[in-house]
Amino acid sequence: MLRDAVLVAGKDLRIEIRSRVGLNQIGPFAIAVLLLFGLALGPDRRVLVPASAGLFWVTVLLSTVLAVQRSYAIESADAARDGLRLSGLDPAGIFLGKATAVVAQLLVLEAALTVGVALLYGAHLSGALVLVAACVVGTLGLAAVGTLYGVVASGLRIRETLLPLLFLPVVAPVLLAATKAWDEALAGTPSRAGGWLDVLVVFAVLYVATGIVAFGPLLEDG
Repeated sequence: MLRDAVLVAGKDLRIEIRSRVGLNQIGPFAIAVLLLFGLALGPDRRVLVPASAGLFWVTVLLSTVLAVQRSYAIESADAARDGLRLSGLDPAGIFLGKATAVVAQLLVLEAALTVGVALLYGAHLSGALVLVAACVVGTLGLAAVGTLYGVVASGLRIRETLLPLLFLPVVAPVLLAATKAWDEALAGTPSRAGGWLDVLVVFAVLYVATGIVAFGPLLEDG
């Protein structure tokens, strides 16, 4: 399973590096969303700083939808999806590989967004360990859910609108816990974020385990 996961993740990441879709489209989209949020709330940093954690994670959430859609779009040409299904790769490995590729792309994006939050909103990036831990675990949960629902939506004509409808309600706990963890870190009280990090770990494990078990049947049905 792990060998197959490495193969699939490497394939997806090589495609993204060569196509530069993430760099040329998803990255600018995320920065534009972050900037528009700031413009909507106005220049008062007394408003922007308390809202920065929530705005950061909403931007990550929207970017996750695009990254997952892109992950399955590369399988739609030349019957590559059927080839992947018939390749003999472990379905759980395919799930982990595609989720890992999405996580890698999102973590790079989140590093840029973190700098954007500091520059645009004036947030002080204290509690760095909590910020990094929340990003890693929260992103894993988002990518696991997105990859699982992505395979459900990818075989349908309405996949562009179906994926957000399936994805957004399920990841609400991840969004809440990650935002609260970031709030505590940015407020200078990272020690109070432990409970929210525990919530993120629980949901990340739950979503990954569900994906490992359910991805194979969903891939066949799709």
